[in-house]
Amino acid sequence: MADILIKHAQMITMNKTEEIVHGDIRIKDSLIAEIGTGLQPRAGEKVIDASGRTVIPGFVQTHIHLCQTLFRGKADDLELMDWLRKRIWPLEAAHDEDSLYYSALLGIGELLSSGTTTIVDMETVRHTDYAFQAIAASGIRALSGKVMMDQKNEDAPAALQENTADSLQESVDLLEKWNGYGGGRIRYAFSPRFVISCTEPLLKEVRDLSARYQVKVHTHASENLGEIEIVQAMTGMRNVVYLDHLGLANERLILAHCVWLDEEEKRILRDRGVHVSHCPGSNLKLASGIADTPGMLHEHVHLSLGADGAPCNNNLDMFNEMRLAAIIQKPLHGPTTMDARSVFRMATIGGARAVGMEDQIGSIEVGKKADLAILNLNQFHTFPSYDVDPISRIVYSATRADVETTIVDGEIVVERGIVKTMDKDIVLREADRSIKRLLAATSLA
Repeated sequence: MADILIKHAQMITMNKTEEIVHGDIRIKDSLIAEIGTGLQPRAGEKVIDASGRTVIPGFVQTHIHLCQTLFRGKADDLELMDWLRKRIWPLEAAHDEDSLYYSALLGIGELLSSGTTTIVDMETVRHTDYAFQAIAASGIRALSGKVMMDQKNEDAPAALQENTADSLQESVDLLEKWNGYGGGRIRYAFSPRFVISCTEPLLKEVRDLSARYQVKVHTHASENLGEIEIVQAMTGMRNVVYLDHLGLANERLILAHCVWLDEEEKRILRDRGVHVSHCPGSNLKLASGIADTPGMLHEHVHLSLGADGAPCNNNLDMFNEMRLAAIIQKPLHGPTTMDARSVFRMATIGGARAVGMEDQIGSIEVGKKADLAILNLNQFHTFPSYDVDPISRIVYSATRADVETTIVDGEIVVERGIVKTMDKDIVLREADRSIKRLLAATSLA
C-alpha cells in the first residue's frame, strides 16, 4: 500500500461543522493522517495534484443487490410483486457460481467508478460465497449477506426456497468466513428478504444471531401497498409494527424503502434507532410510491440512500439518487424541502451511521479511513462556479462522469476514470455470456 498526498484540493469535509476547506490530505496506512496546507511530499508517497478538483467522502449506499446487476433491462415496466415473480426470482434461481461472480463485479465496477466506496448488499439464496470473492477482489467496502427465504411460496422457484435450519446455518457459515475480512473492509449482514418470504422462527433466530455476533440485519419493508396487504393478512400487523413485535426493530436494523408508513411506524423507527435506506429511483420506476422523507427527518429517523438493484433503477448511481431524493419532494412540500446539504448528508455521513461506521468513514477527518472520491467539476454542466455552494453543484449538477479518482481504505481503485481492480473488458464479456446463459435456462429470452 503506497502512501498518498493529495494536493491543492477543495474538500467537502462533512465533519461536525460541515466545513468546506482548501488544502492537502495525507493518507498513510489506509487512514487520513493529516489535513493542512503546504504539506510536503515524503519519500515513497504518491502525489495527486487536485488543483481545481473537489474531494468528497466516498458515497455510502445502504441498499444494493449485486446479484441482480446482470438483469439490467430485463424487468422493465412492472410493479414490485410482478417484477419479482415474473422476472427477478426466476433469474436469481438460475444463477450459477460464475454468473453471480460477474454480476457482482459488474455492479461494483459501476459503483466504484461513480464514487461509491461502501455498500450494503443483499445477495440471493445460493452461491453467495462467489459474490464475497468479487467484493474482496474489487476493493470496495461492503456489508453483505445471503438472502434468506424459508417461507413456502408457490410463486418462488424451488431454488429460492430453503428450510429454516439450512438458511440459518449457511448464513452463519458465511458470517464466520467473511465478517471482518480485509482488515474489516468486509462485514456480514443477515439478510432476510422481507416478511413475506420469511417465517417467524427464522426472523426470531436472526434477531438473536444479530445480537450475538453484533452484526446488522438488512431487509425490505413497506415498499409497496400490495406487499403491505400480504403482510397484514399473514401477521395481522403492518410491517414495522410486526418487526418491532419480534424484537428486530433496533439500531442494528437497516430497512430498505419504507415508502408506506403510518405515524406509529415512524415513531417506532425513531424510538428504536432503526436506519432507513431511501431508494427514490427504484421506488419511482416500480411505481411503488414516494417515501415521506421530510416526515421521517422531522421525526428524527436515521436516513440514508441506496440505488437498489440494476433491474429496477436501472443504474447504481448515487448522483442520480441524490438529485431524485431532493426534487421529488418539492412539488408537495415546497422548494426548501430536502435541500442539497441534507441530501448530501444522507449520501455520506448518514450512510456511515447506518452501517455503524460513522467514527471511521463518511467524512474527511484525521484518523478516519481514507475512503474518498475526487471530482472534476470543471465542466460545462457544473459552471459557473463563482459564488455557488459546492454541495449544490454536486447534488443538482454533477454526474458520475465527473468522478476521476476513487480511493477505498487508502487504495486507489479508480484512477483517471479507470477501475484498477478488475479487467473491464473481461467483466463486460462475461456479463453478456452469463445473462445469455441465464435467459436460456429460464426461457425468458
